Amino acid sequence: MRNVEDQLSLEVHRTLQEVTITDVHTHLFPPSFGKALLWGPDELLTYHYLIAELFTVAKWDLTYDKFWSMTKVQQADLIWEQLFINHGPLSEAARGVITTFHKLGLETKKRDLASIRKWFAQQKLDEYLPKVFEIAKIDYAVMTNSPFNPKEAKYWQEHAPVPDCLKPALRIDSLFDFENWESVADAMTTQGYDVRSTTEGGQVLPQLDGKTFSEIRRFLVDWSKTIKPVYFAASFGPDFAYGKNKPLTEIIDHAIVPAALELGLPFALMIGARRLANPGLRNAGVTVGTADLYCLSELLRNHPHAKFLVTVLARTNQHELTVLGRVFRNLHIFGCWWYCNNPSIIDEMTRQRLELLGTSFTAQHSDARVLDQLIYKWDHTREIISKVLTDKYRDLREAGWEFSKDEIARDVRNIFGGSFEAFLKR
Repeated sequence: MRNVEDQLSLEVHRTLQEVTITDVHTHLFPPSFGKALLWGPDELLTYHYLIAELFTVAKWDLTYDKFWSMTKVQQADLIWEQLFINHGPLSEAARGVITTFHKLGLETKKRDLASIRKWFAQQKLDEYLPKVFEIAKIDYAVMTNSPFNPKEAKYWQEHAPVPDCLKPALRIDSLFDFENWESVADAMTTQGYDVRSTTEGGQVLPQLDGKTFSEIRRFLVDWSKTIKPVYFAASFGPDFAYGKNKPLTEIIDHAIVPAALELGLPFALMIGARRLANPGLRNAGVTVGTADLYCLSELLRNHPHAKFLVTVLARTNQHELTVLGRVFRNLHIFGCWWYCNNPSIIDEMTRQRLELLGTSFTAQHSDARVLDQLIYKWDHTREIISKVLTDKYRDLREAGWEFSKDEIARDVRNIFGGSFEAFLKR
């Protein structure tokens, strides 16, 4: 019996190591976008997870202003010293840096950051990017692309080349930035869209009428023709209130969903990030909040023919979201986002989803902001989910069901991109 169990574990592990992954959400860019594509040791070390961790151990005389006044190299040196030399790199983000260097064949035992930097300085980005994708075994990764960012929009308008391994997503968070609606409307007006505004209590807000909705739809359709996105995407705080927040609800109902249906695209929602809870940390100062997912169920029910991709940040929301995935066929759940991207939580969430959804979900997305992160995030994920699936197949065998190697490979591919692509084609 032990040999059978060992063979099962080895087969599942082998399949996980060999599967080609589709990374359904990242913050990467093509090399043609210049410095927008982050890569290399200094970017890895100054990732916002590690910046926040630095301030848990740094002396009080390291102020936020002092840190932000440093150069990138100085920041990276400080983080390396504090989190890798003075303390063990036991956090998932710190361990990920070590995994990345190791998988690239770099020596880490000597703690010699200078030699690591020297190796990276010799790499050519056009050659390094496909190398990273090959190591991570990714067929393609979905980017995050905002038409409201003038620098980024310029690259698209000039038809900067994008490799096949990177596919765009149209990021539309700005349409819900009602505290800064005047600048949002100006950005669309500058591009030739007659988006109207009104003033309520001294605040500029979108004018909720047919003309405004029509122009927002035209904006989304035109930009979709330009970049050919895989989906629309927006990130929301835990206060996401579809059905209660009138501007948000009407823009979704009368502009975003109609455009998505016209184009046959899903709308991806990432819910639960409480932005700038600690402003001194900038992007590292985000916390998590529990959302009211009844609002999401209202959205799913009101638009049964539209397709929605959803991930939530709070661990306390995961079970309810998974139940919604059983009940609403127009919902596809994806990834262990941000603070859920830790081994213990990935294990728990994947077991829960398998038990309720079978393989009709996407187990993980990297959310990578730095190219090299693809290496460690997928290496760690493969190991975690290998253990989960081994347990599930063992349970299935004990129940009397036999399965083949091909069936295991099918199931593994489904939760690493196959179910996502099937959902897109519905």
